[in-house]
Amino acid sequence: MAHTKAIGSTQLGRDSQPKYLGVKLHDGQMAKPGNIIIRQRGTKFLPGKGVRLGHDYTIYAAVAGKIKFTTKKKKLFNGRKRLVKVVNVI
Repeated sequence: MAHTKAIGSTQLGRDSQPKYLGVKLHDGQMAKPGNIIIRQRGTKFLPGKGVRLGHDYTIYAAVAGKIKFTTKKKKLFNGRKRLVKVVNVI
């Protein structure tokens, strides 16, 4: 006997579910505690004042306030500096 059906079965068609990454609340919008601001993989954005970083690198609001995006220079371990994006809730 055949191990697979002759018609109607395929070994293709497996795909992962979408992760819906990206910025959820933008600069100037109001955030309540617990609101997700950014879903990301890795630290593309860094947490600032009034926000926390989840175990899957999700940035969420810890306090109520207005969202503010800024940039700052961060010193790396090898002595170089790089420009990073920081999210704050003020």
